[in-house]
Amino acid sequence: MISERLVDVKADLKGKYVEVNGQFRSYNRHEDNKNRLVLSVFAREIKVSEEDTEGIRPNFIFLDGFVCKQPIYRKTPLGREIADILLAVNRPYGKSDYIPCICWGRNARFAENFTVGGHIQVWGRIQSREYQKKISENDFEKRIAYEVSVSKLEYLDEY
Repeated sequence: MISERLVDVKADLKGKYVEVNGQFRSYNRHEDNKNRLVLSVFAREIKVSEEDTEGIRPNFIFLDGFVCKQPIYRKTPLGREIADILLAVNRPYGKSDYIPCICWGRNARFAENFTVGGHIQVWGRIQSREYQKKISENDFEKRIAYEVSVSKLEYLDEY
């Protein structure tokens, strides 16, 4: 989400490099008797340039928040270790955003022991991935998950 005050909405920006600084936000949308978590980037600053600026990390996110529910550790059918974390990131005025994060390998084993309410910091990237949800013994449904793929994390509370 970008305010018209930050960028000329009539300008043709195709092929341009864009750097956005802002907040990763969430809200629950109610549809078909289900809640769907909707994620978006709220832009506070935007820079548009003709060329790639060296040293800028594309698709980089840093989050500082609290574990909302017990992390779920599991292995994929191919044996990769993963852990899902739901992170509450506080905003001013008593609001919070709930951001799903996924850890892999060593980070997944580390995250498995986090406790609800634990204060953590996460570095990673925003990603989408396709997966198969098992509906019944023989039926699967193709779904898309939007989340933060964690490359580094730090637990700020003692175990």
